[in-house]
Amino acid sequence: MYSGSGFSDWEIGDITVIIKDGVYHLFHLIIPNHDYIAHATSADGMSWKRVKNALFVGHPGEWDDDMLWTMHVVEEGDEFHMYYTGLQRRDRGIVSRIGFAKSKDLLDWEKDRKNIYPISPKGIYYETHEQNPRKWLSFRDPFKFDHNGEEYLLMAARTLYGPVSRRGCVGLVKITKDSFELQPPLHYPMMYDDIECPCVFELNGRFYLLGSIREDIKVRYWFAPDFLGEYHSFHEDVLLPQGNYAARTIADGPHLLIYNFFYAGGINALRVLPPPKQLSTDADGRLLLKTYYRWDTMVTKTILQPGFSTIKSVLNNPTASLVADENKWTCSSRSGYEVFCMEKPSESFIWEGLLTAEGMGKLGLVCDADEEGNGYYISFDLKAGHTRIRSWGFNPHDVKNNFIFQDIQSAVFEIGDTPSIHFRLIRYGNYIELSINGVVELTLMDYTFSGKGIGLYAASAVVALQHSVLHCLPDPPGEYASQEEANLKSI
Repeated sequence: MYSGSGFSDWEIGDITVIIKDGVYHLFHLIIPNHDYIAHATSADGMSWKRVKNALFVGHPGEWDDDMLWTMHVVEEGDEFHMYYTGLQRRDRGIVSRIGFAKSKDLLDWEKDRKNIYPISPKGIYYETHEQNPRKWLSFRDPFKFDHNGEEYLLMAARTLYGPVSRRGCVGLVKITKDSFELQPPLHYPMMYDDIECPCVFELNGRFYLLGSIREDIKVRYWFAPDFLGEYHSFHEDVLLPQGNYAARTIADGPHLLIYNFFYAGGINALRVLPPPKQLSTDADGRLLLKTYYRWDTMVTKTILQPGFSTIKSVLNNPTASLVADENKWTCSSRSGYEVFCMEKPSESFIWEGLLTAEGMGKLGLVCDADEEGNGYYISFDLKAGHTRIRSWGFNPHDVKNNFIFQDIQSAVFEIGDTPSIHFRLIRYGNYIELSINGVVELTLMDYTFSGKGIGLYAASAVVALQHSVLHCLPDPPGEYASQEEANLKSI
């Protein structure tokens, strides 16, 4: 994980990742100043160290002398190109334009106007500063995409017509040598104020378009038979659940990775770059999140269910019972809650197994729980196909509300013919990832609890755990580079 933090705990903003010669390169905004684009590198795509900063705001009077916003870095021949968003002080920061920079080595960058940059809307398809009832111009977050030998830029833009709060669209610019041509929107769903950080990719015979939506802080997607075709959505179009934002994709050998930053609550909450996920599709063409392939390479020790530590009841509910056979644990509570916990084998771990439910009551997983059951509760509704993670416990800081009861994230999942699911829970530092039947459903960061207990809970339910395995992981390394580590050649 990586936060880019210094004076502030939430300095990382929108991101882009490129892989060159086995090294992962992360470029990201610095929040709240937006005065330069930072650069970090990684050998595994998870643990990052800062290197030389990439790009700075322009000098007074230049078109980007106020702030730098979202960028995209691509490799073109023997160069690397960066398309980025810039703002000018004389516009009071309400007009965004798209600029260009180039590099030979990803370390030293040179801005280049190439007679066409910065690119701005002309009032043909998109709002301009003059034709803008909102008084804040969106023409930003560029994403470079090549298709059939032609070059395009996608960007977050807004159409000239429609309800003011529904004009957000994915704008399109065609680039030909040293000229550009504004195209009609690639997609205009008539739903959102903005579609931020758009990106597009081809996977298993379809084109998929991603967009980050400020209304609910989620990443959604659309699909089309061709890049320039008509884009559609499935009944469930959320790819990354609440708190995940500014997603961008990158090919990593045979894997298509998706990166994003995570923040919860307000815009100034702690921002972190969590580990990436992989993208796949189901038989109907719906996008699926898969866990990152490098997790399995990090395992330091594996413990089978017969070797787990002793599981115990926490709340001492008289209607609860526990049968802990060698390869099957059956936990039940007829009336009220009971929490069944064991001590986790390491601070960071992967826990997986088969859960089977009986009855209509409540059930789920518990992690980071203390001796009183304060911790994270992950619920499973196996009838409706719904899961939720909640922080739940004692709050010593408010005598009138001495409890924590906060829903953090939720998701829906496909239900099968039997009341069973295979789960995979990853706890790595402050990162939590839950997969159900091989699909990542919850992915988040939280800092509330750090207890030693993991286990199950039941309320008017019977839940059985079988075929369970615990994998120990090393703790996440620090992100602060020494002068020597900041040298790219040392990686």
